[in-house]
Amino acid sequence: MAGQPLQLYDTASRRLRPFEAGPIVSMYTCGITPYDASHLGHAASYVTYDLLQRRLRDRGHDTRCVRNVTDVDDDILRKARELGVHYLDLAAAETARFDADMQALNIVECWSEPRATSAIADIRGFIGMVLDRGNAYQSGGAVYFDVSTFDRFGQLSHYDRGTMLRLAAEHGGNVDDPNKHDPLDFVLWQPSADDEPAWESLWGPGRPGWHIECSALAMRELDTTIDIHGGGSDLIFPHHECEAAQSEAATGQPFVRFWVHQAMVRMDGEKMSKSLGNLVFISDLLKSCDPRAIRLAIIAHHYRAPWEWNATLMPEATDRLERWHAATNASGSADSESALARVRQALDADLDSPAALAAVDKAVASGEGVLSAARLLGVDLALPLPA
Repeated sequence: MAGQPLQLYDTASRRLRPFEAGPIVSMYTCGITPYDASHLGHAASYVTYDLLQRRLRDRGHDTRCVRNVTDVDDDILRKARELGVHYLDLAAAETARFDADMQALNIVECWSEPRATSAIADIRGFIGMVLDRGNAYQSGGAVYFDVSTFDRFGQLSHYDRGTMLRLAAEHGGNVDDPNKHDPLDFVLWQPSADDEPAWESLWGPGRPGWHIECSALAMRELDTTIDIHGGGSDLIFPHHECEAAQSEAATGQPFVRFWVHQAMVRMDGEKMSKSLGNLVFISDLLKSCDPRAIRLAIIAHHYRAPWEWNATLMPEATDRLERWHAATNASGSADSESALARVRQALDADLDSPAALAAVDKAVASGEGVLSAARLLGVDLALPLPA
């Protein structure tokens, strides 16, 4: 771990900071709500975290990355109701499809992939801590976090109140709920509808809110303070802001050292999302594209820069893969140590994957083999190209 530190952009401090940690790096990235297939926007987030894990391991760290599965949530319950299936059956089927997609993209296996429904006892205990500290209240059969008791609310997003209200409403925050003291207060525990799953609690039968699940799982699987947390930039508010508030209210300790967020992947001028239906599914791309080319298409864009999906990306990525493969497998071509060094340097500069690709391209143009450099980017050139 000698040499210059890895530089990462921290969303909360809004600046590049040197990332320094002990031998074990704890990481938490928000996983899917498994009610539909994974799309390119999902893949971009998990490829970014994969690049980060690979470079951290290359620098000598052990990484413990937790990626949750939100298997009880408004969206999955609504979809299960529409399909007439049990919500856990839907979650199991879509999680299996997601895992197959991630395996195809050569994503490093997570250290832990816990389900929200596995943490009900932890969630109830967590809510009890927040209530005991005076940061939550009961109203209308639910338990709400009281944002007025946490003076650092907004420390992550830095949004003004109007923006917070708009985003909370867009993400199911129910700002018009008459049981709330403040429209920005958020649910920790809620009564279940008649056809929804319910668990017993001190506050009546019900189910957890969205944000509390990740706090409980992150702390159960990792620690009170974790090194790196993130996901898509659409999760900054309300999800991650609320996570930070409730976690720090419960423990009195910082929740996250570095917040790392993936910019949105867009299509037809809008962010790629299930609600808009403008999706490119990974499982569909895999029918006609080498998964290594899909990965190259993603990392051709810096993770903090929004980008637009278009029909030219996959042909360009496929051409790049073929050039790299040919150079590496050409007779007598030596593995380029200089290319590997330049890839490391690029990744240490806030995961500058476009610069890393350019470094490999330059080595390939010089006739050098790039097996090790490509492998650090998660692209295995030892495998044959599809016939």
